[in-house]
Amino acid sequence: MSDFKIGDKAVYPAHGVAEVVGIENKEINSQVCSFYVLKVLDTEMQILVPKAKAEQVGLRPIATVDEVEEVFDILREQDVHIDKQTWNRRYRGFMEKIKTGSLFEVAEVYRDLYRLKSTKVLSFGERRMLDTARNLIVKELAVARRWSEEKAEKELEKATAA
Repeated sequence: MSDFKIGDKAVYPAHGVAEVVGIENKEINSQVCSFYVLKVLDTEMQILVPKAKAEQVGLRPIATVDEVEEVFDILREQDVHIDKQTWNRRYRGFMEKIKTGSLFEVAEVYRDLYRLKSTKVLSFGERRMLDTARNLIVKELAVARRWSEEKAEKELEKATAA
């Protein structure tokens, strides 16, 4: 269980990297609860996450160097089985993975859609999801490795094209 401090960066599922900009106490049903105040880097959106439920909602620390290497291994994987199911069923499965907030799951979605794109035309929803997955990965890689987003994007492209 991670305890975040103001100024820490964390990952909130489906929204990506956020900064802890505050910790607030609020009274709910005559009980005082402590909340992380997160500001999503990409959108400036603010999110309140109860400290007691942070792990349960999937709030997690930024990827470590080892985890980043594991992500690149996932992206380089060539032997990928893509379900021949309908696009909307595939879309739902991919969306579930993105909602977990796991960098590994998001990397799998990106890799699979990237590979699928070379064999067929992606639906509008799938193209948007590919962009979402790319953005989530790029932001986290940039913060985790202290890279510019441009460098993170180049490394992502290199790994998927391998």
